Amino acid sequence: MNIEEEKSLVELAKTDAAAFGALYDEYYRKIFGYALRRTANLQHAQDVTSEVFFKALKSINSFHWRKIPFSAWLYRIASNEVANCFRRNSHYQSSLIPDVAIVDDLSVKDEFQRCDDFLLVHQYVMKLPQKYQEVIALRYFEDKTIEDIAAILGKPENTVKSLLRRGLGKLREVLT
Repeated sequence: MNIEEEKSLVELAKTDAAAFGALYDEYYRKIFGYALRRTANLQHAQDVTSEVFFKALKSINSFHWRKIPFSAWLYRIASNEVANCFRRNSHYQSSLIPDVAIVDDLSVKDEFQRCDDFLLVHQYVMKLPQKYQEVIALRYFEDKTIEDIAAILGKPENTVKSLLRRGLGKLREVLT
């Protein structure tokens, strides 16, 4: 969806529930994927995603176009909800632990191995302060550009670059 289509759909969604449904259909998988990669917990990701769209629906009339796309607004809500999730669940635990021993299919084993690799990286990223987790997740798990991350987090691009550089430096420290 290009920015003009998104803009007209958002304006329509302010008065038409079906238009908001179209926005939901367009962005659900992306927001759920972001929440799942940030939390590595299926239940938490579902809760976060549900809360994001509930808040978006409730607040859509307050959304105004200020050089940031609607998707960036959703990611900002999701980022805040992930932080809330971690605060509420201080004894957080991953629920994506695969059991490779019970699978015979090689392609499924490859998927489990990727999941294992992700969980290992996620474990180290979770040791970083929240501000670094956000930028690393958005940049490397979500493939967002520096410009997109700046819009999502409401920070200048140079600040995002600095956070990313410092976060990767801290990640190197954690890994060694």
